[in-house]
Amino acid sequence: MNTIPTSPTSLQSQSAEAPVAPAVSPELEKQAKAAAEKFEGFFIAQMMRQMRSMSRQIAGDEGIFRDRTGDDMLDMADTLVADAMASQRAFGIADLILRQVLPAPLHAEAPAVAQNK
Repeated sequence: MNTIPTSPTSLQSQSAEAPVAPAVSPELEKQAKAAAEKFEGFFIAQMMRQMRSMSRQIAGDEGIFRDRTGDDMLDMADTLVADAMASQRAFGIADLILRQVLPAPLHAEAPAVAQNK
């Protein structure tokens, strides 16, 4: 029959033996970081496309967006800006994904999303 420890020293010894997160290979960590940044870039690019689409709808035929000859170039520019923002982890989405995927010590050195100065 198992007994429940009631003394404080026995409880402390049990809590000191917390499970350790499994080690992750550097290659897997690199792949996880790249995938998280790509997802953040995709998210930002979709948001920018949606904003551009809504501004076209609001402007109607009288607005500056009525000429659609440069739409492909604008989409590529949005994607490049989104990727640049994602590489800086501007929105913090990649950091949140890495906190879920990687063990705690690996993402502990991640920069803070917002800093007070």
